[in-house]
Amino acid sequence: MLINLTGDHERRERALQALRDPDESRDDVLLKFVRLTSQALGIPGCFISVLDEEFQYIRAARNFSLTHSMREDSLCRHVVDGEAAMVVPDTWVDARFVTHQFVTGAPYIRFYAGVPLKNREGVVLGTLCVTDSEAHFFSPEQLTTLKLLSELVMSFLEAWHSAGYTDPVTGLPNRQRLFRDLQYLAVAGDTTARRLVLIECIDLPRAYELARSMGMGPVEGLLRDVSTLLPLRLRLSPGELLYTVATGRFALLTRDDSKLSASWIAGRMEGINAELGEGLSVGLNIHTGQADFVAGAFSAPEILRRAVSALHEAVGRGVPSIAYSGMQDVMHTRDFTLMHELSAALREEGGLYLVYQPKLCLKTGLPVGLEALIRWRHPVLGELSPSAFIPLAEQTELLHTLTEWVIDRTLLRLARLRNSEIQLPVTVNVSPRDFAREGFAERLEKRVLQKNLSAALLGIECLETERIVESAAAMRGLEQLKQRGFGISLDDFGTGYSNISYLRRMPLDVIKLDRSLINELSTDVASRIIARSIISMLKELDYTVLAEGVENAETVEALTEYGCDQAQGYFYAKPMDDEKLDDWLRWKLRA
Repeated sequence: MLINLTGDHERRERALQALRDPDESRDDVLLKFVRLTSQALGIPGCFISVLDEEFQYIRAARNFSLTHSMREDSLCRHVVDGEAAMVVPDTWVDARFVTHQFVTGAPYIRFYAGVPLKNREGVVLGTLCVTDSEAHFFSPEQLTTLKLLSELVMSFLEAWHSAGYTDPVTGLPNRQRLFRDLQYLAVAGDTTARRLVLIECIDLPRAYELARSMGMGPVEGLLRDVSTLLPLRLRLSPGELLYTVATGRFALLTRDDSKLSASWIAGRMEGINAELGEGLSVGLNIHTGQADFVAGAFSAPEILRRAVSALHEAVGRGVPSIAYSGMQDVMHTRDFTLMHELSAALREEGGLYLVYQPKLCLKTGLPVGLEALIRWRHPVLGELSPSAFIPLAEQTELLHTLTEWVIDRTLLRLARLRNSEIQLPVTVNVSPRDFAREGFAERLEKRVLQKNLSAALLGIECLETERIVESAAAMRGLEQLKQRGFGISLDDFGTGYSNISYLRRMPLDVIKLDRSLINELSTDVASRIIARSIISMLKELDYTVLAEGVENAETVEALTEYGCDQAQGYFYAKPMDDEKLDDWLRWKLRA
């Protein structure tokens, strides 16, 4: 706000900078003020000016051609320096101004009356003036009116600055104010090494959940409490500025030699609680990100972006703090670009395609099913495996679009081969986030029936056992898929959290053994013992057992001996596109 400027040179300079810079909506209102002032006083010329130590800036004017001048040349400096109104009925008979360049030349000021624009503390920031090229008598009543109008102008400027530069909930300077302050440092030629630290106290999803369950009042109370706790806990020094840049996210601007680094702040804020009101409190999970800079080397948005990048990296890794890394940022930029290109590829049918890997019965040696696998022929990067883009898609809403794309293409194949001798069931990989969505099973069944297909032809393959079991929505989704006749497979069993008690709670048909369990079956005794025990146990639990990553005859022999039902891998066939697969199936299934 345009307050607390007394004795604080830096704050006063930032306030003047905000008033000096153009602002279309603000200046439009100021133009209305100068028109009103001119009409109310019957003086044709009127302007509002801002003065700093070197210049006068005309922010709004009516019938006055000057846009700026040196401070020492302005008539308004007498008003600002004297902190009082000044009326000059006729400059031609006033010794101070009779030879003044703005009197003898454009804008030919013959009459001048100006009053200071003072904030509520009495700090003068500019003037409201009326002028004419002819001499005028100016009554005390007119001067009183001019002063009243100047108070209105100042009240508006304070409200504008408060609304534009202050967060309404916390009362702290906002993101726009941070940008202004960074821009001011750059314009001033400041070369001090500085640091911007972002402090996230409450993530948006959690804030929304609190607001939904308790209303906005307690959430706003929490944010106000945090904005009070931060400066007390961090013990900010003069010149260290705290901002609110988003809901639950604060920014600290300081020098790079300050102890207030991202890691120090995260440690200092560890275990802190904030009040929701009515005796309720919530523990805060603090993450911080830091960007070091010299003003002018980067734009204000770029400085903030770097700090945000570091903060998001800290949140993503689950660590308290991270400082900005150019190399890491390049990786994130590349990932973002790749996701943008993936989105375009999904829309434009460009480069994405499916391949299918056969599953064979170990008893008969015949193919009994297929697994659909997505591939991407990138126009620049070439052939990309799913590991290059699926983990990135999983962090965005693109995952849902990708799942729908794979299902659509799989259904096209199944519909094309309806009643064909080479028709086989196909499984698709589906994330728990997908089948946990309300109505997923119902919509999938509808799509299958529209193609005149049986649900038994489309299998759902899933990962992340623990996440599924701990999600009521995911468990409901699986049950609904099972009820509608879709086969359910669990992928990569034997890695991560493979808990048998968890498996029994899931409606599974097929368990896929991860390649890490069977890679060394042909050479390692311990691997054979483990694989045999797991297969035996799964068979006793009445699962169909499928081994993936089979690459040699010895492994096939061992798996058959242990009672494994099916296998897939390069020993049988690599993943193939539609055309090659059709030919291969005709060969394998020939009478």
